[in-house]
Amino acid sequence: MEIGLISVDRWTQGSQVYFLTHLHSDHTQGLSSTWARGPLFCSRLTAKLLPFKFPDLNLSLLRVLEIDSWQYVSLISPSSGDKTIVEVMAIDAHHCPGAIMLLFRGEFGCLLYTGDFRWETSSERAKAGRTTLIEALKDDVVDILYMDNTFCNPSFAFPSRQVAAQQVVDIIASHPNHDIIIGIDSLGKEELLLHISCVFNIKIWVWPERLQTMHLLGFHDIFTTKTSLTRVRAVPRYSFSIDTLEGLNMIRPTIGIMPSGLPWVVRPHKRDDNLFGSLLTSRYNRSKWSDGDKPNDNLGSVERFHKYIYSVPYSDHSCFMEIEEFIKLVQPTNIKGIVSSSSCYVDPLYYFGRLCAGNQPSLRLHYRPERKVEGKRSVAVPTKSNIVSSNFTETNRKRKRAAKLNFLGFHASKVNALRRVQRGAKIAQSECSC
Repeated sequence: MEIGLISVDRWTQGSQVYFLTHLHSDHTQGLSSTWARGPLFCSRLTAKLLPFKFPDLNLSLLRVLEIDSWQYVSLISPSSGDKTIVEVMAIDAHHCPGAIMLLFRGEFGCLLYTGDFRWETSSERAKAGRTTLIEALKDDVVDILYMDNTFCNPSFAFPSRQVAAQQVVDIIASHPNHDIIIGIDSLGKEELLLHISCVFNIKIWVWPERLQTMHLLGFHDIFTTKTSLTRVRAVPRYSFSIDTLEGLNMIRPTIGIMPSGLPWVVRPHKRDDNLFGSLLTSRYNRSKWSDGDKPNDNLGSVERFHKYIYSVPYSDHSCFMEIEEFIKLVQPTNIKGIVSSSSCYVDPLYYFGRLCAGNQPSLRLHYRPERKVEGKRSVAVPTKSNIVSSNFTETNRKRKRAAKLNFLGFHASKVNALRRVQRGAKIAQSECSC
Protein backbone atom coordinates (compact mmCIF):
# COMPACT_ATOMS: atom_id res chain seq x y z
CA MET A 1 0.00 0.00 0.00
CA GLU A 2 1.31 3.40 -0.94
CA ILE A 3 2.38 6.07 1.48
CA GLY A 4 -0.21 8.78 2.15
CA LEU A 5 -3.38 6.67 2.33
CA ILE A 6 -4.35 5.44 5.82
CA SER A 7 -3.27 5.98 9.44
CA VAL A 8 -4.50 3.98 12.44
CA ASP A 9 -4.35 5.51 15.95
CA ARG A 10 -1.82 7.96 14.58
CA TRP A 11 -2.65 11.62 13.99
CA THR A 12 0.21 13.22 12.10
CA GLN A 13 -0.43 14.71 8.69
CA GLY A 14 0.13 12.87 5.44
CA SER A 15 -2.78 10.39 5.20
CA GLN A 16 -6.12 10.61 3.41
CA VAL A 17 -8.17 8.87 6.12
CA TYR A 18 -7.66 8.10 9.82
CA PHE A 19 -8.92 5.27 12.03
CA LEU A 20 -9.32 5.27 15.83
CA THR A 21 -9.57 1.90 17.59
CA HIS A 22 -10.65 3.26 20.99
CA LEU A 23 -10.48 6.31 23.25
CA HIS A 24 -7.69 5.48 25.69
CA SER A 25 -5.26 8.38 25.77
CA ASP A 26 -2.28 6.35 24.53
CA HIS A 27 -4.18 5.90 21.25
CA THR A 28 -5.20 9.55 20.90
CA GLN A 29 -1.80 11.23 21.34
CA GLY A 30 -1.82 13.99 18.72
CA LEU A 31 -5.60 14.08 18.38
CA SER A 32 -7.16 17.30 19.70
CA SER A 33 -10.29 19.42 19.51
CA THR A 34 -8.74 21.40 16.65
CA TRP A 35 -7.53 18.36 14.69
CA ALA A 36 -8.88 18.45 11.11
CA ARG A 37 -6.60 16.42 8.84
CA GLY A 38 -9.17 14.12 7.27
CA PRO A 39 -12.12 11.75 7.79
CA LEU A 40 -11.95 9.93 11.13
CA PHE A 41 -13.39 6.40 11.24
CA CYS A 42 -14.37 4.81 14.57
CA SER A 43 -17.09 2.72 16.20
CA ARG A 44 -20.49 4.23 16.94
CA LEU A 45 -19.85 4.24 20.70
CA THR A 46 -16.46 5.91 20.30
CA ALA A 47 -18.11 8.54 18.09
CA LYS A 48 -20.59 9.17 20.91
CA LEU A 49 -17.81 9.63 23.48
CA LEU A 50 -15.43 11.69 21.30
CA PRO A 51 -17.18 15.09 21.75
CA PHE A 52 -16.92 14.69 25.52
CA LYS A 53 -13.16 14.18 25.33
CA PHE A 54 -12.60 16.67 22.49
CA PRO A 55 -15.42 19.25 22.84
CA ASP A 56 -14.62 21.36 19.76
CA LEU A 57 -13.78 18.54 17.37
CA ASN A 58 -15.33 19.01 13.94
CA LEU A 59 -18.01 16.30 14.04
CA SER A 60 -18.45 16.42 10.27
CA LEU A 61 -15.15 14.52 10.09
CA LEU A 62 -16.54 11.48 11.91
CA ARG A 63 -17.36 8.33 9.97
CA VAL A 64 -19.07 5.54 11.93
CA LEU A 65 -17.95 1.95 11.39
CA GLU A 66 -20.75 -0.50 12.16
CA ILE A 67 -19.49 -3.59 13.97
CA ASP A 68 -19.21 -6.76 11.86
CA SER A 69 -20.03 -5.00 8.58
CA TRP A 70 -17.78 -4.31 5.60
CA GLN A 71 -17.37 -0.68 4.65
CA TYR A 72 -15.78 0.59 1.46
CA VAL A 73 -13.38 3.53 1.49
CA SER A 74 -12.44 5.18 -1.79
CA LEU A 75 -8.93 6.62 -1.92
CA ILE A 76 -6.69 8.16 -4.56
CA SER A 77 -3.27 6.77 -5.33
CA PRO A 78 -0.73 9.58 -4.74
CA SER A 79 1.56 8.18 -7.43
CA SER A 80 -0.87 7.36 -10.25
CA GLY A 81 -3.92 9.44 -9.38
CA ASP A 82 -6.09 6.35 -9.85
CA LYS A 83 -8.91 5.41 -7.50
CA THR A 84 -8.32 2.49 -5.16
CA ILE A 85 -10.90 0.84 -2.90
CA VAL A 86 -10.09 -0.38 0.60
CA GLU A 87 -12.55 -2.63 2.42
CA VAL A 88 -12.57 -2.40 6.21
CA MET A 89 -14.49 -4.27 8.89
CA ALA A 90 -14.69 -3.29 12.57
CA ILE A 91 -14.72 -6.25 14.98
CA ASP A 92 -15.34 -6.04 18.73
CA ALA A 93 -11.95 -5.97 20.47
CA HIS A 94 -13.39 -6.90 23.91
CA HIS A 95 -11.14 -4.25 25.49
CA CYS A 96 -13.12 -1.20 26.65
CA PRO A 97 -16.36 0.47 25.49
CA GLY A 98 -16.17 1.20 21.78
CA ALA A 99 -12.88 -0.64 21.19
CA ILE A 100 -12.54 -2.34 17.81
CA MET A 101 -10.14 -4.40 15.74
CA LEU A 102 -9.78 -3.40 12.09
CA LEU A 103 -9.63 -5.86 9.20
CA PHE A 104 -8.41 -4.26 5.96
CA ARG A 105 -8.70 -5.84 2.53
CA GLY A 106 -7.68 -4.55 -0.87
CA GLU A 107 -5.37 -5.02 -3.82
CA PHE A 108 -2.48 -4.96 -1.32
CA GLY A 109 -3.76 -8.08 0.46
CA CYS A 110 -5.34 -8.58 3.88
CA LEU A 111 -4.22 -6.85 7.09
CA LEU A 112 -5.55 -7.15 10.64
CA TYR A 113 -4.91 -4.50 13.31
CA THR A 114 -6.09 -5.63 16.75
CA GLY A 115 -5.55 -2.39 18.66
CA ASP A 116 -5.76 -3.27 22.35
CA PHE A 117 -7.81 -6.45 22.69
CA ARG A 118 -8.82 -9.26 25.07
CA TRP A 119 -9.47 -12.67 23.53
CA GLU A 120 -11.15 -14.67 26.29
CA THR A 121 -11.78 -18.03 24.66
CA SER A 122 -14.44 -19.07 27.18
CA SER A 123 -16.79 -16.08 27.00
CA GLU A 124 -19.84 -15.89 24.74
CA ARG A 125 -18.71 -12.49 23.55
CA ALA A 126 -15.39 -13.91 22.39
CA LYS A 127 -17.11 -16.83 20.69
CA ALA A 128 -19.21 -14.35 18.70
CA GLY A 129 -16.06 -12.43 17.77
CA ARG A 130 -14.38 -15.64 16.68
CA THR A 131 -17.29 -16.50 14.39
CA THR A 132 -17.30 -12.99 12.91
CA LEU A 133 -13.57 -13.08 12.22
CA ILE A 134 -13.66 -16.52 10.60
CA GLU A 135 -16.55 -15.51 8.36
CA ALA A 136 -14.90 -12.22 7.44
CA LEU A 137 -11.64 -13.87 6.45
CA LYS A 138 -13.25 -16.69 4.42
CA ASP A 139 -10.51 -17.77 2.00
CA ASP A 140 -8.31 -14.76 2.67
CA VAL A 141 -5.01 -15.03 4.48
CA VAL A 142 -3.91 -12.29 6.89
CA ASP A 143 -0.66 -11.09 5.37
CA ILE A 144 0.32 -9.00 8.38
CA LEU A 145 -1.20 -9.16 11.86
CA TYR A 146 -0.56 -5.98 13.86
CA MET A 147 -1.20 -7.25 17.36
CA ASP A 148 -1.50 -6.07 20.95
CA ASN A 149 1.61 -7.66 22.46
CA THR A 150 1.31 -6.02 25.90
CA PHE A 151 1.54 -9.40 27.66
CA CYS A 152 3.45 -11.36 25.04
CA ASN A 153 5.41 -13.37 27.59
CA PRO A 154 4.62 -16.78 29.18
CA SER A 155 4.91 -15.15 32.62
CA PHE A 156 1.50 -13.57 32.06
CA ALA A 157 -1.25 -16.12 32.61
CA PHE A 158 -4.27 -14.57 34.27
CA PRO A 159 -7.88 -15.74 34.56
CA SER A 160 -10.95 -14.54 32.72
CA ARG A 161 -12.41 -11.21 33.77
CA GLN A 162 -15.40 -13.04 35.22
CA VAL A 163 -13.17 -15.01 37.58
CA ALA A 164 -11.09 -11.93 38.46
CA ALA A 165 -14.27 -9.92 39.18
CA GLN A 166 -15.33 -12.56 41.67
CA GLN A 167 -11.92 -12.32 43.32
CA VAL A 168 -12.48 -8.58 43.79
CA VAL A 169 -15.91 -9.30 45.29
CA ASP A 170 -14.36 -11.83 47.70
CA ILE A 171 -11.81 -9.28 48.89
CA ILE A 172 -14.52 -6.69 49.51
CA ALA A 173 -16.70 -9.23 51.33
CA SER A 174 -13.74 -10.13 53.54
CA HIS A 175 -13.43 -6.50 54.68
CA PRO A 176 -16.99 -5.54 55.74
CA ASN A 177 -15.80 -2.66 57.92
CA HIS A 178 -13.39 -1.12 55.43
CA ASP A 179 -13.74 1.53 52.79
CA ILE A 180 -12.71 0.19 49.39
CA ILE A 181 -10.62 2.12 46.84
CA ILE A 182 -10.40 0.69 43.29
CA GLY A 183 -7.98 2.16 40.74
CA ILE A 184 -9.40 2.50 37.21
CA ASP A 185 -8.80 4.45 33.99
CA SER A 186 -11.06 7.09 32.46
CA LEU A 187 -12.64 4.34 30.32
CA GLY A 188 -12.88 0.62 30.99
CA LYS A 189 -13.60 -1.74 33.92
CA GLU A 190 -17.32 -0.84 33.79
CA GLU A 191 -18.37 -4.51 33.92
CA LEU A 192 -16.30 -5.02 37.06
CA LEU A 193 -17.94 -2.07 38.79
CA LEU A 194 -21.40 -3.22 37.72
CA HIS A 195 -20.70 -6.66 39.15
CA ILE A 196 -19.64 -5.18 42.49
CA SER A 197 -22.72 -2.96 42.57
CA CYS A 198 -25.03 -5.89 41.81
CA VAL A 199 -23.50 -8.29 44.36
CA PHE A 200 -23.53 -5.81 47.25
CA ASN A 201 -26.56 -3.80 46.10
CA ILE A 202 -24.68 -0.53 46.49
CA LYS A 203 -23.77 2.48 44.39
CA ILE A 204 -20.17 3.05 43.33
CA TRP A 205 -18.49 6.44 43.81
CA VAL A 206 -16.69 7.87 40.77
CA TRP A 207 -15.17 11.28 40.12
CA PRO A 208 -17.35 13.85 38.27
CA GLU A 209 -15.85 13.40 34.78
CA ARG A 210 -16.15 9.63 35.10
CA LEU A 211 -19.80 10.00 36.11
CA GLN A 212 -20.46 11.90 32.87
CA THR A 213 -18.84 9.08 30.93
CA MET A 214 -20.98 6.54 32.77
CA HIS A 215 -24.10 8.48 31.82
CA LEU A 216 -22.99 8.55 28.18
CA LEU A 217 -22.58 4.78 28.37
CA GLY A 218 -26.15 4.45 29.68
CA PHE A 219 -25.48 3.85 33.39
CA HIS A 220 -27.62 6.34 35.30
CA ASP A 221 -28.54 4.82 38.68
CA ILE A 222 -25.49 2.87 39.73
CA PHE A 223 -22.79 5.53 40.12
CA THR A 224 -22.60 8.59 42.35
CA THR A 225 -20.27 11.43 43.32
CA LYS A 226 -21.57 11.49 46.92
CA THR A 227 -19.12 9.72 49.21
CA SER A 228 -21.74 9.40 51.95
CA LEU A 229 -23.78 6.94 49.86
CA THR A 230 -21.19 4.16 49.53
CA ARG A 231 -18.03 2.67 50.95
CA VAL A 232 -16.72 1.64 47.50
CA ARG A 233 -14.94 4.29 45.46
CA ALA A 234 -13.44 3.96 41.97
CA VAL A 235 -10.63 6.50 41.68
CA PRO A 236 -8.29 7.50 38.82
CA ARG A 237 -5.43 5.05 38.52
CA TYR A 238 -2.86 7.84 38.77
CA SER A 239 -4.13 8.73 42.25
CA PHE A 240 -3.87 5.16 43.52
CA SER A 241 -0.70 4.77 45.57
CA ILE A 242 0.74 3.43 48.80
CA ASP A 243 0.99 6.95 50.21
CA THR A 244 -2.69 7.59 49.45
CA LEU A 245 -3.78 4.35 51.15
CA GLU A 246 -1.59 5.02 54.18
CA GLY A 247 -3.09 8.50 54.49
CA LEU A 248 -6.67 7.23 54.23
CA ASN A 249 -6.03 4.63 56.92
CA MET A 250 -5.17 7.40 59.34
CA ILE A 251 -8.83 8.45 59.00
CA ARG A 252 -10.63 5.09 58.81
CA PRO A 253 -9.84 1.47 57.76
CA THR A 254 -9.37 1.37 53.99
CA ILE A 255 -8.03 -1.13 51.50
CA GLY A 256 -7.08 -0.58 47.87
CA ILE A 257 -7.65 -2.96 44.98
CA MET A 258 -5.78 -2.56 41.69
CA PRO A 259 -7.48 -4.59 38.92
CA SER A 260 -4.82 -4.92 36.24
CA GLY A 261 -2.71 -7.41 34.36
CA LEU A 262 0.25 -5.03 34.62
CA PRO A 263 2.93 -6.26 37.01
CA TRP A 264 3.79 -4.07 39.95
CA VAL A 265 7.18 -2.88 41.12
CA VAL A 266 6.62 -1.84 44.72
CA ARG A 267 8.97 -0.60 47.41
CA PRO A 268 9.02 -2.72 50.57
CA HIS A 269 7.85 -1.55 53.99
CA LYS A 270 11.44 -0.82 55.02
CA ARG A 271 12.61 2.22 53.12
CA ASP A 272 15.71 0.80 51.45
CA ASP A 273 16.77 0.47 47.84
CA ASN A 274 15.47 -3.04 47.18
CA LEU A 275 12.54 -3.34 44.80
CA PHE A 276 9.82 -5.89 45.40
CA GLY A 277 9.79 -8.06 42.28
CA SER A 278 10.54 -7.14 38.68
CA LEU A 279 8.67 -5.95 35.63
CA LEU A 280 8.16 -9.32 33.99
CA THR A 281 7.97 -11.65 36.98
CA SER A 282 6.54 -9.83 39.99
CA ARG A 283 2.93 -10.90 39.44
CA TYR A 284 3.72 -14.58 39.24
CA ASN A 285 6.57 -14.89 41.72
CA ARG A 286 4.16 -14.38 44.58
CA SER A 287 4.96 -13.02 47.98
CA LYS A 288 4.34 -15.11 51.09
CA TRP A 289 0.90 -14.88 52.66
CA SER A 290 0.68 -14.93 56.44
CA ASP A 291 -2.18 -16.90 57.99
CA GLY A 292 -4.30 -13.82 58.52
CA ASP A 293 -3.62 -12.13 55.20
CA LYS A 294 -5.36 -14.28 52.64
CA PRO A 295 -9.08 -13.46 52.83
CA ASN A 296 -10.40 -16.33 50.74
CA ASP A 297 -9.00 -19.64 49.51
CA ASN A 298 -10.40 -18.86 46.04
CA LEU A 299 -8.04 -15.92 45.55
CA GLY A 300 -5.31 -17.97 43.93
CA SER A 301 -3.84 -15.24 41.70
CA VAL A 302 -4.49 -12.30 44.02
CA GLU A 303 -1.44 -10.70 45.61
CA ARG A 304 -1.08 -8.44 48.60
CA PHE A 305 1.83 -6.14 47.81
CA HIS A 306 1.22 -3.96 50.84
CA LYS A 307 -0.87 -4.34 53.97
CA TYR A 308 -3.45 -1.99 52.44
CA ILE A 309 -3.23 -3.02 48.76
CA TYR A 310 -4.39 -6.05 46.79
CA SER A 311 -3.52 -6.61 43.13
CA VAL A 312 -6.06 -8.61 41.13
CA PRO A 313 -5.27 -9.80 37.57
CA TYR A 314 -8.38 -8.29 35.99
CA SER A 315 -7.00 -7.43 32.57
CA ASP A 316 -8.46 -5.81 29.46
CA HIS A 317 -5.51 -7.11 27.43
CA SER A 318 -4.97 -10.69 26.25
CA CYS A 319 -2.59 -12.84 28.27
CA PHE A 320 0.03 -15.04 26.62
CA MET A 321 -2.20 -18.10 26.21
CA GLU A 322 -5.00 -16.01 24.66
CA ILE A 323 -2.56 -14.38 22.25
CA GLU A 324 -1.40 -17.84 21.21
CA GLU A 325 -4.99 -19.02 20.64
CA PHE A 326 -5.71 -15.93 18.56
CA ILE A 327 -2.67 -16.43 16.35
CA LYS A 328 -3.57 -20.09 15.83
CA LEU A 329 -6.99 -18.97 14.65
CA VAL A 330 -5.76 -16.19 12.34
CA GLN A 331 -2.61 -17.95 11.04
CA PRO A 332 -1.05 -14.77 9.62
CA THR A 333 1.95 -14.74 7.33
CA ASN A 334 3.71 -12.22 9.54
CA ILE A 335 3.17 -10.60 12.96
CA LYS A 336 4.16 -7.19 14.26
CA GLY A 337 3.60 -6.01 17.82
CA ILE A 338 2.00 -2.61 18.34
CA VAL A 339 3.94 -2.09 21.59
CA SER A 340 7.30 -1.65 19.93
CA SER A 341 9.60 0.39 22.17
CA SER A 342 8.87 -0.33 25.80
CA SER A 343 11.37 -1.64 28.33
CA CYS A 344 9.51 -4.97 28.49
CA TYR A 345 8.99 -5.36 24.74
CA VAL A 346 9.01 -8.85 23.26
CA ASP A 347 8.71 -9.27 19.51
CA PRO A 348 5.76 -11.65 18.92
CA LEU A 349 7.81 -13.58 16.37
CA TYR A 350 10.08 -14.77 19.18
CA TYR A 351 7.30 -16.95 20.58
CA PHE A 352 4.87 -17.24 17.68
CA GLY A 353 6.87 -17.16 14.45
CA ARG A 354 6.39 -20.93 14.21
CA LEU A 355 2.61 -20.44 14.11
CA CYS A 356 2.68 -18.12 11.10
CA ALA A 357 1.45 -19.45 7.79
CA GLY A 358 4.74 -18.28 6.27
CA ASN A 359 6.71 -20.09 9.01
CA GLN A 360 8.52 -16.94 10.10
CA PRO A 361 11.91 -17.42 11.75
CA SER A 362 12.31 -16.85 15.47
CA LEU A 363 14.18 -13.96 17.04
CA ARG A 364 16.86 -14.22 19.70
CA LEU A 365 16.35 -12.12 22.82
CA HIS A 366 19.17 -10.34 24.57
CA TYR A 367 18.89 -9.26 28.21
CA ARG A 368 20.31 -6.11 29.70
CA PRO A 369 21.87 -6.75 33.11
CA GLU A 370 20.39 -5.15 36.19
CA ARG A 371 21.84 -1.72 36.86
CA LYS A 372 21.10 1.37 38.89
CA VAL A 373 19.81 4.49 37.17
CA GLU A 374 19.33 7.69 39.17
CA GLY A 375 19.05 5.79 42.43
CA LYS A 376 16.56 3.26 41.09
CA ARG A 377 17.18 -0.29 40.03
CA SER A 378 16.35 -1.29 36.48
CA VAL A 379 15.54 -4.91 35.74
CA ALA A 380 16.65 -7.33 33.05
CA VAL A 381 14.37 -7.08 30.05
CA PRO A 382 14.30 -8.65 26.59
CA THR A 383 15.29 -6.68 23.51
CA LYS A 384 15.16 -7.45 19.81
CA SER A 385 18.08 -8.79 17.83
CA ASN A 386 18.53 -9.86 14.26
CA ILE A 387 16.70 -12.84 12.83
CA VAL A 388 18.82 -15.94 13.41
CA SER A 389 17.05 -18.46 11.22
CA SER A 390 17.84 -18.50 7.51
CA ASN A 391 15.41 -21.14 6.25
CA PHE A 392 12.77 -18.67 5.14
CA THR A 393 12.76 -19.84 1.52
CA GLU A 394 11.26 -18.40 -1.61
CA THR A 395 8.61 -21.11 -1.38
CA ASN A 396 7.61 -19.76 2.00
CA ARG A 397 7.47 -16.27 0.54
CA LYS A 398 4.95 -17.18 -2.12
CA ARG A 399 1.49 -16.40 -0.92
CA LYS A 400 -1.98 -16.92 -2.24
CA ARG A 401 -2.79 -13.23 -2.37
CA ALA A 402 0.47 -11.87 -3.35
CA ALA A 403 3.30 -10.16 -3.26
CA LYS A 404 4.80 -7.51 -1.13
CA LEU A 405 2.96 -5.32 1.31
CA ASN A 406 4.32 -1.95 2.20
CA PHE A 407 3.51 -0.89 5.75
CA LEU A 408 5.25 1.37 8.24
CA GLY A 409 5.88 -0.01 11.71
CA PHE A 410 4.11 1.00 14.90
CA HIS A 411 5.53 3.63 17.22
CA ALA A 412 4.94 3.13 20.92
CA SER A 413 6.42 3.92 24.28
CA LYS A 414 5.68 3.43 27.97
CA VAL A 415 5.50 5.75 30.94
CA ASN A 416 7.47 4.34 33.87
CA ALA A 417 7.71 1.11 31.88
CA LEU A 418 4.06 0.41 32.65
CA ARG A 419 1.74 2.74 30.70
CA ARG A 420 1.81 3.05 26.95
CA VAL A 421 1.47 6.63 25.73
CA GLN A 422 1.79 6.48 21.97
CA ARG A 423 1.25 3.98 19.22
CA GLY A 424 -0.38 3.69 15.85
CA ALA A 425 0.42 3.00 12.25
CA LYS A 426 0.66 4.98 9.10
CA ILE A 427 0.04 2.69 6.17
CA ALA A 428 2.94 3.41 3.90
CA GLN A 429 5.96 2.02 2.14
CA SER A 430 8.54 0.19 4.24
CA GLU A 431 10.84 -2.78 4.15
CA CYS A 432 8.16 -5.23 5.31
CA SER A 433 7.40 -8.03 2.90
CA CYS A 434 5.51 -11.28 2.97
